[in-house]
Amino acid sequence: MTDQTAPTALDLPPLEPLPAGMQKYFGICQDKLGMVPNVLRAHAFDENKLNTFSALYNELMLGDSGLSKLEREMIAVAVSAVNGCFYCLAAHGAAVRQLSGDPKLGEMLVMNYRVAPLDARQRAMLDFAVKVTKASTEIEEADREMLRQVGFSDRDIWDIANVTGFYNMSNRVASATGMVPNDEYHAQFR
Repeated sequence: MTDQTAPTALDLPPLEPLPAGMQKYFGICQDKLGMVPNVLRAHAFDENKLNTFSALYNELMLGDSGLSKLEREMIAVAVSAVNGCFYCLAAHGAAVRQLSGDPKLGEMLVMNYRVAPLDARQRAMLDFAVKVTKASTEIEEADREMLRQVGFSDRDIWDIANVTGFYNMSNRVASATGMVPNDEYHAQFR
């Protein structure tokens, strides 16, 4: 691990030595990303927690879906903006900049997705994700139908809801534990 600062405000040191599976996973992250994301380092005190978190993240964000990787990252940013999650805004804002090739889009989504030049599909998706975040009990069939009208399948709607739910959970954990984003995120893909 290159960053020796604590990933959260909690005193939860990583397992020593790191189990072989964790070492391998962190090595892959270092090779691909140039760092080990602090969200993973934060889970390194418990191998099962890291494996569970990583498996869910990988399935939702990288698994087979009618949503592109960029669309899933856009959801992460819009949800994190509502929740004011510094960690996720830094990390996923960088991912939006990378995947879109547009630093301005990444910043717009971080600050207010409504000012971004989105197509009807993306706007409906983010409107839905924000409504789920702010008032999930108010979701009605008309909200799901609006997504269908712009081309989302019911499977896609399931994925939008799950990505949204995952980031609502992750935002709350990151905020509650004082999770800090890796410094590298702030300068990436600008």
